Amino acid sequence: MVGETKFSVKRLTVILSIAATLSLLTVACSSTNSATNQGGTTDTNTASDTTSDQQSTKQEAATPSEPTEIKIFIDYSMSHPPASDNLVQKEYELKTNTKLDITWIPAADYTKRLNVALAAGDIADLIKINSVTNTVFRQMVMQGAFWDLTPYIKDYPNFASIDQTVWDSTQIDHKTYAIPSGRPTDGGSFPLIRQDWLDQLGLTMPETMEDLYHVMKAFKENKPDGRPDTVGYTMRQPQFLQDVFTGTNGTWGLRDGKLVDMNFEPEMKESLEYQRKLYEEGLIPHDYPVLKDNQFWDLTTSGSAGIMVSTPEGLYRYTEEQVQANPEVNWVPMVSLSPREGAKPYVSKSVGYNGLLAIPKSVPEEKMKAILHFLNYGSGGEGLDLTLYGIKDVDYTIVDGFKIATAQAAEHSVGTGSWGKMFSTVVDDLWQYAAGMPKEVYERNMRIAKEKAKISVPDLSAGLVSETNLRLGSDYNKKISDMKTQVIIGKSSMEDWDHFIDGLKNDPNYQKIITEMNEAYQERIAK
Repeated sequence: MVGETKFSVKRLTVILSIAATLSLLTVACSSTNSATNQGGTTDTNTASDTTSDQQSTKQEAATPSEPTEIKIFIDYSMSHPPASDNLVQKEYELKTNTKLDITWIPAADYTKRLNVALAAGDIADLIKINSVTNTVFRQMVMQGAFWDLTPYIKDYPNFASIDQTVWDSTQIDHKTYAIPSGRPTDGGSFPLIRQDWLDQLGLTMPETMEDLYHVMKAFKENKPDGRPDTVGYTMRQPQFLQDVFTGTNGTWGLRDGKLVDMNFEPEMKESLEYQRKLYEEGLIPHDYPVLKDNQFWDLTTSGSAGIMVSTPEGLYRYTEEQVQANPEVNWVPMVSLSPREGAKPYVSKSVGYNGLLAIPKSVPEEKMKAILHFLNYGSGGEGLDLTLYGIKDVDYTIVDGFKIATAQAAEHSVGTGSWGKMFSTVVDDLWQYAAGMPKEVYERNMRIAKEKAKISVPDLSAGLVSETNLRLGSDYNKKISDMKTQVIIGKSSMEDWDHFIDGLKNDPNYQKIITEMNEAYQERIAK
């Protein structure tokens, strides 16, 4: 997830004032755990209630006197990963009676490194799997290489914060072979825009794709920050440019009760023509296909672009120095976009998790339980606070009811971009809050997130499996993606796209993927 990145060293304010009231409501309505999350709203994810305390006591009583050594293979998306001797790791080890040996892999390289490790059989005691559809992982599950965790999940109460639909969509043959790293389903990555640029140019927040085009054009032509290389949009995470037109979250739409591949539909051509126009007029970077993530952020923070796709918390942290240098800078999340005037507004819904944590069968059962205890600890109550904020009076202090970050927070690489990668952090404001964020910005983000939740569109294909797609899907996806890029940058024509699509329509293997995806979908809705 993109927003899970560097932790600011600036002092932050976390709104806690409504926590007490909401926690009473939570206790009354739920038997799961209840904790204060980042912005101070309540969450169903604390270790403070009786069930969690009893479970913790029971597990600690069964914990061996010698620390359990756990080798972990995990990704990170911060400026640097936590050092092995930092105090946060030592606190995890102390609280869970473990000794952690963590291999941190940059997020951009993780899937490649993961597949190499799986293929080589070099599997840590706890390993992050990028997707339940990872072909190598599924093959190894079928060969009995990973623990079936289904019978054990109930013994670890903090996993209850993960939505049941997430559990269902990450199972293999109705069994759980990995613990989802849970996330909120709404308020994630979507375009944010320079409101100060809109104000300066007398423009309003765009509501349609036509509006967005005119805003991008105005940004490029007027260069509000005076940068000669100004573009409208960085082209980081451009999936929304497709999805707004198709009205779907990803490739699959629903027509007459059946899944349809939106690549075949006229809305996809409309999206490609739109993006081609953006490219021709220089409203997006001409070199966007080869830009790295830090280069997209450079365009954002240098004042060379007025639209960026990120989570609100991720963008806030990356642009904090930009705002300090120019307090007029005001990035605001967009609620939604419509393909045209009068059409249904669109914003995407997250799948509700960021990878999965699996334990190989080579790990003995008692050690497997100790690993689950470790995961449970970091996913609720004081463990979740440690995951998100670090150590009280070291990484943060509480002043007048507010959490205030210290310089050590950055030194310890605290946050969802590191420790949060291996735990479930299902808190409502996870993507709306960032270190140092003013109260009014946080409250605005929360209001917008709630508006998004009313209309957000889920990914219909989440958890659906086509065996043919597992074998051939990555190749098809690359060919489709490459062809779209060629069309957008003008190396291929719209007629070339039509010819390409005709080829897929007549490709028996590709058609078999569509058939199998529909069979999986019908099986799901028949339950």
